[in-house]
Amino acid sequence: QVHLVESGGGLVQAGESLRLSCTAPGSSLSMYTMGWFRKGPETERAFVAAIGPLGTSTYYTESVKGRFIISRVNEKSTVYLQMNGLTPGDTAVYYCAAASKSFPYSEDSYDYWGQGTQVTVSE
Repeated sequence: QVHLVESGGGLVQAGESLRLSCTAPGSSLSMYTMGWFRKGPETERAFVAAIGPLGTSTYYTESVKGRFIISRVNEKSTVYLQMNGLTPGDTAVYYCAAASKSFPYSEDSYDYWGQGTQVTVSE
């Protein structure tokens, strides 16, 4: 079992930045594709970004391209999501997940999920 622990969420104003972190204490993440998903108050949980096991492949949903950056440091069993230029539309609970399958866009590819961290962006 892999336990994912998220941190870095909070309340910010539009245009500001935030960095989320996801760690797996006691486990290695080096063999997993890692993804970030989010669920807003009135939306289904949706794909945000993902990164391949070696960090050489990244994937983003269109609405965050150019604003969000996903990265990883396998030696620290840590994945990051740098979020720049935040808007109220980014308000959601953000989830970190680990996938043993290579298709990163589907929730079905992911075996382990974090508890979620709240990101709220005011006008």
